[in-house]
Parts: sequence; structure tokens; C-alpha cells
Amino acid sequence: MDDKLKSALGGVTPPSASDKAREQALTAAMAVFDDAQVKKNAHDVQGFSRAERLKSIVSRIKGTWTMDMRIPLGATFAALLVLPLGVAMMNQTALTPLDRLFERPGQDSAGRETVKVDAPQEAAEVETLVDREQADVVAAEPAPAPMATPAPAMTQRLSTIAPTAGGAFGNLVEAGGGDRFAAFAEGGVQIVADNPVSTFSIDVDTAAYSYVRRALEMGQLPPSGAVRVEELINYFDYAYPTPDGDMPFETSVAVHPSPWNPENRLVHIGIQGETVDLDAVPPANLVLLIDTSGSMDEPSKLPLLKRAFALLVNEMGPEDTISIVTYAGSAGIVLEPTPASEKATILEAIDDLMPGGATAGARGIEAAYDLAEKAMIEGGTNRVLLATDGDFNVGLSDPNGLEGFIETKRDAGIFLSVLGFGTGNYNDEVMQALAQAGNGNAAYIDSYSEARKVLVEEMGGTLLTIAKDVKIQVEFNPQAVSEYRLIGYETRALAREDFNNDAVDAGDIGAGHTVTAIYEVTPVGARGSIDPLRYGNDEAVAASINDDELGFLKLRYKAPDGDVSELIETPIRVDADTGMASDDLDFATAVAAFGQKLKGSTHLRAMDWSEIRALAASAVGDDPTGRRAEFLRLVDIAESLEN
Repeated sequence: MDDKLKSALGGVTPPSASDKAREQALTAAMAVFDDAQVKKNAHDVQGFSRAERLKSIVSRIKGTWTMDMRIPLGATFAALLVLPLGVAMMNQTALTPLDRLFERPGQDSAGRETVKVDAPQEAAEVETLVDREQADVVAAEPAPAPMATPAPAMTQRLSTIAPTAGGAFGNLVEAGGGDRFAAFAEGGVQIVADNPVSTFSIDVDTAAYSYVRRALEMGQLPPSGAVRVEELINYFDYAYPTPDGDMPFETSVAVHPSPWNPENRLVHIGIQGETVDLDAVPPANLVLLIDTSGSMDEPSKLPLLKRAFALLVNEMGPEDTISIVTYAGSAGIVLEPTPASEKATILEAIDDLMPGGATAGARGIEAAYDLAEKAMIEGGTNRVLLATDGDFNVGLSDPNGLEGFIETKRDAGIFLSVLGFGTGNYNDEVMQALAQAGNGNAAYIDSYSEARKVLVEEMGGTLLTIAKDVKIQVEFNPQAVSEYRLIGYETRALAREDFNNDAVDAGDIGAGHTVTAIYEVTPVGARGSIDPLRYGNDEAVAASINDDELGFLKLRYKAPDGDVSELIETPIRVDADTGMASDDLDFATAVAAFGQKLKGSTHLRAMDWSEIRALAASAVGDDPTGRRAEFLRLVDIAESLEN
């Protein structure tokens, strides 16, 4: 018998070879083996030793340490459950209700069907004005959430479409992230012999500049449709000569060389509105029409809007009244007409606003006008201030009717201005159309500082109109000018016959506003853009007594409550210089070059970003707000992005 077997049997005498003996021997051997294994594998409680801790999650089979798969599989399963919830929570803002964290796929919080859009993650927005404080910085926005499918009425200019349930949309540019702008072609060169007269409506809006600034500061080049060059130029203040006597504004003209084409000249037309002391401004009846739909649930939208209107409330006088209407799915009156002296009540009503629901903009506008009529001030300022991201999703079954409704109220003395907020579904085209129909202006609020500029510094111009339906017409002298081009104002062009037609609507000027228009002209004899005809009828123009004039400027306007226009006429001399400061001329020219270069204009010949910056830097002059210095930084950003 083997010695090991004897030892295992503990000295027991083996029985005779039988089935019973074999069974007893096997039982005794297994008992000894099990006892030995228990003693050998015994170890301390998990965690007393690093080696023993590792052994506690493995088992030894055939001499090889292998992982007990229950533990890693359990951890993986738990991670898969938690990860989607974490991502969903990260993509919500602090203002998002909890019920929106668990929306069904394909719907937003209002139950609308959504479509997926490609939108880059927006970088954190940092304000750059030298006088901006940390409290003024708007928090970075998350990537825009999937948008609701826009109603057909929202994708065209309201005045150019018929109500429809669907179909393709033209004349629209959609920027990255879903912002929408009207598409337009850059103004081209005109031959004086063929078309000597240029006619357009003025434009005092500044929305394009602040939108372009926001895009650049977020590291993005703006879409071409967002760059309206005249709005970039008119964003800045210029020290143009002020009006005398009873005139609501003064018109000035200057002619100087073009920095991007030395053979050409720039005709610089400046209009300075009269400045009105706020103490002399008539009492105001304001209705704040505020978009509180779900799309406004972002830091740069409703929270910024509340702070902006708080600034306005604090500037209002005791004789003014303020009402508040909100719209989100349905319109609601938050505050009946209330004296501005009750600031605490008004500010509390603003602070309590919360976002949620779809955007029933049409019903909100109707309710706002009802309140404006209820608190109408004869001889005062009666205005609706619409604050929105422009996302009118529902309630616009008849867009032509909405614009007509606003025009009717305008004729009754209640004007409409528009303040735009945010990105992601910003509908610039609709906002422009509504503001123009309401004889108001459109501004884009991208920061607290911009809110101060529009609602505090320029409060007189925002609230008080000093002239309406202002039109400009220039007839160029074919003896002195062979070609001309109006820089900007493409969306404000008018037919020649519209100039004398008082039924045709045009832009308005507010108290203290400045308006600038720049023509690039090619003198006779200089190399133009178009060669003369070999077989045409380009006959020499007979000499005239006006050979010292480049052209003739005419301007029409109406009083704020008038129906018949007044006419102003001014010759444009070859050496015109009516007291416009050289710094203002150079800076406005630099901004015009900047806007054209952003649009990729073919007319801006040999002028690069560094030359634009140098021209602007030489003309910064007295810059108490820091906005001209800020412009230099935008030029630097644009150059780096283009390169």
C-alpha cells in the first residue's frame, strides 16, 4: 500500500477488496482533502492586506488566478444605466424644469415634434468692452437643443408670402445652430448714363452689428445674410453738425478718396437727429411684450431680458405707464397699465417670469395692442416693445394679416420696436419685418452692456420718434460721375417713383440718432468697372452750369403725426466738406470696409484686414464708451478666423 494512502487513512486497516471497502476509503480521503483545502485558503477580512484584497475578488482554479466576473460585469451594467441620465442632466440649463429632463424622443417640452440640426458647441461668451464688469458677462450657452419644425409662416418675410400649410422656402439663409436671416445680393455698380438716380429708405437699426460681434467673440464668422453693412456703420455715434431752428435733423455731405480704390471717391452723407432732453420727452405708455416660450430658457435669453427691462424701468418717470404681456402657447396679461413710479411692483412682475410652452406670438401682439390702446396717451409716446428670440412657432396662420394689423395700429399712433435675444433659433427676418411694419427699430441684445446702450444711453431714440418715413434720393451728374455704388441698404432699396409717394413706408429717426450712407463713385475719366460701348450711344454729355457738382441730394420726411412729407435738397459739390470731422469719416469708412470684407465683397479691391485696422485705429479719437476700441479687437478676430 502506498505510504501517502496509509497516512490519509490515519492508520485504519484497509478492509478486504469489496464495494463497501472502496466506498469507505473514498469517503475518508475526500474528508481529509476538504479539511486541508479550507485551512490552506483561509485569509483575513478584505482590506487588511493589498495582496489579500486582490485575492478576495478572484478564485484559484488549476493553479491560475482568474477574475470573478460577477464584479466587473455588475459595475459595467451600473455604468450603462447611469451614463445616459448624466448626459441628459448636463445638457440642461439651471432654468430647465425637471419634467423636461425626461421628454419623449422627438418632442420638446410643449409636445411639438422636433428635428435634428447640426450645431457646433458654442464657446463661452466673454464681453470685451472696457467698461463691462464681471456681473455683466453672460454665461456660456450649451449647444442648441433640437428645434421644433418651424411653421411655414416663419420662414419668409411676412409681407411677401401668402398663408400656406407647407412648401419650400426661398430667400432665407440659415446660420449654424438654426439662426435665420433673409438672403440678399450685394448692391452692384450702376452706370450713370443708364441709371442716374438712386433711392432708398434710411435704416437706424443696429441689430446686425451686435449679432456680428457675438458671432466673432464666439469664434465664428457670421453668415453673409447677418452682415448688413449700413447697420454696422450706424451702430457708432458720429459728431455730425446738429440741426438749427425747427428742423428735426441736419444733413451733411463730404467727399473724400476711397482707401480701397484710389481712383474712386466716397460720398459720405450724414444725418444728425435733434437731441431731446429726457425731461422734455412726452409721457410714455409702454407695453412690454415678452416671449416666455420654452425656447427662451437659456441664460442669454429670458434671464438677460429681465435684467435689460429692469434697466428700462429704472429710467422711466412718474408720468409714464408700463404694462406687461407674455406669450407662450397663449397670451397672458402679467401687469395691467401701472404708473412707472410703482417700480417695485413692476420689477417684481418681471422677476417672476418663467419660460415654458410654444410661441403664440400673434396672440401676444394683439393682447399688447389692446393694453396700449387702453392706456393711450394723447400727444405722448405709445409703443409696444417686443422682446423675443424671434421663434414664432404657432399662431401665425395669416402672416400678411399680422403685418397689416401692426401697420393699422401704427397709423393709429402705436409704434412697435423689437429687441432680439439669444442664438439657436433667432429669426432675424421676422423681427426686421415686424419692426418695419410698426415704425420702430430692431436691436439685438447680446449682453448687459448692450442693453444699457439701447435702453438707457439711447433711450430717447428708442422711445421718441422725431421724423418718420425718411427717404433719400441722389441724382448723379453724368458729366462728373460715370459709375456709382451704394454701400449697404440692399434691403431698403426703393423704386424711383416711391420717393414722392407718401403712401410708401420708410424708416424713422429717433431723438439723437445719427444715420450714415456712403456712395462709392467713379469720376468721369477714371478707370471704371465696365468698359464703354463700342457701338453704343455713350455720347459726351454737354457742359452745364453744374459741372462742379457730383450729384444732387434730396430727402423726404414726415412729422411723427403727419401724413404729408417735407422736402430737403442739397447739392453734392466735388469738394464738399460741411464740417464733418475727419475721424468720423475715416472710422465710418473703416467700418464699411470691415462689413464688405466680412461679406466677401468683390468691390473691396486691395485692402486687407491690417489696413482696415490701421484706418480705424487712426480714427478712434475720443472714445468714452470703448466701443471704437472694441471694434479694433473684432477686426483682429475676423482676420484670425479667416486665416
